[in-house]
Amino acid sequence: MRRAALVLGLFGAAAAAASRPAAAPPPGVSEKDGLAAFETVRAVLQNARCQNCHIPGDAPLQFDAGLPHAMNVQRGEQGKGAAGLACTTCHGTANPPESYGPHAPPGAPNWHLPPPDQKMVFIGLSSGDLCRTLKDPKRNGGRSFAALETHVSEDKLVLWGWSPGTGRAPVPVAHADFVAAFKTWVAAGAPCAVP
Repeated sequence: MRRAALVLGLFGAAAAAASRPAAAPPPGVSEKDGLAAFETVRAVLQNARCQNCHIPGDAPLQFDAGLPHAMNVQRGEQGKGAAGLACTTCHGTANPPESYGPHAPPGAPNWHLPPPDQKMVFIGLSSGDLCRTLKDPKRNGGRSFAALETHVSEDKLVLWGWSPGTGRAPVPVAHADFVAAFKTWVAAGAPCAVP
């Protein structure tokens, strides 16, 4: 009898917790602030520098126009290219010199796409859907908010978007502003727009 009451009590507490609204953001950071900050995050993630590799299919895009990648390049089993044509076959650890011209393959350390089981698609999503994708560990590489913050702040492949080499426009939002907006969004409880 006691065991049943304990189980029912725990179930009731869990159900009550699940039905409660999300915790209020810290003082001074409102949900409205978080939603506004996420629009800056969205603008960066849906820029060609990011979304060319955060694709729904398995063929990356390239250039500012998001054109299909030449040479039938594919994601591969780990996101590092198909067998025999790894991303690093053409993409080095740094951008080539400007003298190589505007169509030389750019470079950054660990050049790759997300793996096929966690594609982290940014293309064609509403702000709310992109937000929910980013928050979902099953779709974001198993990252916590702290790990996501480190990723957007320090990962050299992410930072490449602000220095993409000859012939490519950098992300138009300053990196420091992007990181600040990301932190504000998280501090506000990581709210997502409804649609």
